[in-house]
Amino acid sequence: SAPVPSSPGSIHHLTVPASAAGERLDRFLAAAGLGLTRSRVQALMEAGLVRMDGGVVERAGRRLRGGERVGVEVPPSRPLELVPRPVEFGVIYEDDHLLVIDKPPGLVVHPGAGGEEVTLVHGLLHRCPRLSSIGGVERPGIVHRLDRETSGVMVVAKGERAHLALSSAFKERRVSKVYLALVRGRMEGLEGEMDRPIGRHPVHRKRMAVEGSGAREARTLWRVEEELPGATLLQVRILTGRTHQIRCHMAAAGHPLLGDPLYGGPTSMVVERRRLLIPRQMLHSHRLSFRHPVTGENMEFSAPLPGDFRSILQALREGR
Repeated sequence: SAPVPSSPGSIHHLTVPASAAGERLDRFLAAAGLGLTRSRVQALMEAGLVRMDGGVVERAGRRLRGGERVGVEVPPSRPLELVPRPVEFGVIYEDDHLLVIDKPPGLVVHPGAGGEEVTLVHGLLHRCPRLSSIGGVERPGIVHRLDRETSGVMVVAKGERAHLALSSAFKERRVSKVYLALVRGRMEGLEGEMDRPIGRHPVHRKRMAVEGSGAREARTLWRVEEELPGATLLQVRILTGRTHQIRCHMAAAGHPLLGDPLYGGPTSMVVERRRLLIPRQMLHSHRLSFRHPVTGENMEFSAPLPGDFRSILQALREGR
């Protein structure tokens, strides 16, 4: 059954569907539309705040049978330890429930193991001191993310109701996500689909891989926008939201993103006998479409290509 929207400090009640039989409890809860990550779920278990059929559950890897009743208590958030800081990002739209921004390249979305001192979250808190706390202390308002070097449209939840609704929309694939990507070489054909599961790379900790560890369904649609010397500009729509999905799929197809050395993409190219330096992975979140989490209105937002992406495109066009 669908989770019951509630604010931190109350309990979310769920019934495990038969289709979830055999699944790990922490994975099930992280994908249940509560806006909780697996690490957050595991922390709640350690604190004795997850109950199943009336008993406290402490083992994250417990396998489900189907039909169980699960209760998850999300305690009131402790005071945010992040210090708000001014961070530059474009604001595309804002109302009482959500904020749609244009994330610049090179900006990490939220604090992580890298101990980043300035992230998008710091800037969001500077602009909106009261953001949804469902994502935990380090991820207030965050319902989806972009890689550090990826630019473009993101939506942020201001309140708990918007956070739960947006998290469910992303989980249930009711959000349309369209990217622009510059990849190496020329594609075979003008459009296509990549339907190959993605999981953790068995050796390289920071990479994902097709058919990797714990691989899950991943579908990517692509269409050629422009053919350029040694590269192709693609419009890419992802039907699933796996980590590094576009980067991983394109690399597996032999067309890694320009400026993405983690997946074999070139960081420089020779164009008209001069070397063109690619400063980052050429990936941009171009358009985001979804229903407003409170009003139900159909909404669509887009962000223009940032200057570094436009410069690379222009240099390639001149080389033609």
